[in-house]
Amino acid sequence: MGGLIIAAPASGSGKTTVTLGLLRALKRRGVSVRAAKSGPDYIDPRFHDAACGKTCFNLDAWAMSPTRIMGLAGGEGVLVIEGAMGLFDGAPPDGRGATADLARLLRLPVVLVVDAGRMAQSIGPLVAGFARHDPLVNVAGVVLNRIGSDRHLQMLTKAVGALGLPVFGALPRSTALAHPSRHLGLMQAGERPDLERFLDDAADLVERHMDIGALLHLAGQHSCPPVSLTRRTPPAQRIAVAHDAAFAFTYPHLLADWRIGGAEITFFSPLADEAVPPADLIILPGGYPELHAGRLAAAEVFMASIRKASQVSDIYGECGGYMALGEVLTDAEGVAHKMAGLLPLETSFAMRRLHLGYRMVEALGGLFPGRWAAHEFHYATTTRATGYPLFRAWDAEGVALEPMGLSQGRVSGSFAHLIESQMDTAKSEV
Repeated sequence: MGGLIIAAPASGSGKTTVTLGLLRALKRRGVSVRAAKSGPDYIDPRFHDAACGKTCFNLDAWAMSPTRIMGLAGGEGVLVIEGAMGLFDGAPPDGRGATADLARLLRLPVVLVVDAGRMAQSIGPLVAGFARHDPLVNVAGVVLNRIGSDRHLQMLTKAVGALGLPVFGALPRSTALAHPSRHLGLMQAGERPDLERFLDDAADLVERHMDIGALLHLAGQHSCPPVSLTRRTPPAQRIAVAHDAAFAFTYPHLLADWRIGGAEITFFSPLADEAVPPADLIILPGGYPELHAGRLAAAEVFMASIRKASQVSDIYGECGGYMALGEVLTDAEGVAHKMAGLLPLETSFAMRRLHLGYRMVEALGGLFPGRWAAHEFHYATTTRATGYPLFRAWDAEGVALEPMGLSQGRVSGSFAHLIESQMDTAKSEV
């Protein structure tokens, strides 16, 4: 049924609100709609899930092959992709991985959300620059955000109209739909008790101030070519994945890969002090263990079970999960909390430092062999780490970094979030 991309000139323009409101509004109308998110993001996609009732996949033009992206983008219903940062913003040195790369590859139209709160006629050259910058990126129209008055709107629409581009909507200035945030971005969808009301309010705003019929017509003129997904070998037959407010950062496409490959996946909650279920592989994903370090340290059943499981099962931790597998995690207030003690690692949030960027990693052992496209995003500082590293690592420009992670016995982990294997292991079509 087609699709479109919601993008913007810069972060903070309002594209998440527009995307969520459009997804919920279409669902309320009975339209079959699904969502995707450009780039490495764990938080926005879970809001998308709740808004449209279907799993939102990440489409990463830096980490994924074109075939992979097209396979994940294909499917029934209208596809609404939310961009990341500005339309042409990507990894250094040349912007690879930008939302514009998805627009070129998938041949989907771009709806540009512009924060017009502090401009009038200047919106004309701004939009013109984005619309004409790359002839292979189809900027099909705009949504004006943070409109101050009818007179303000008239000036803006006249300037955009002179470019021959439609205005699909004009949203008034409002603080009612502001998202609570923390150091890694927005509060998680599962942490908002008012989530349904928030999504319905966003849909009401979109219904009142955007031309949903015109957007549906635009989406219907452009469809993603179907590409079959390929079967990928899972890292184990029985996989147990931690999942709660402390460990929520998993990529649905990897879980889907493993299920398609025949793996049995179960979930458990360390914060609820649940024992690790029987499994060949136990995964502690990233998340916010630093916000719940006291509860984790006091989770006696969970801690005892994962220590026991380390004798018979493989255990892997990513970012927050990696820290929880260490010996000590010091929170932002400087309080040290005892963790699982399965890796010779100590980390601290009392000494904050941003680590951010795409990574290419190559396994020195462990459960995920070969090269992987990955990303790193955390503020934790490693105060002690001894033993065998897990990965060789390079940044997005190919500059060698210090080895990442640790491996000890059947336990391993690192700060790298794995996105996509670069090994050609996919042989049979699904």
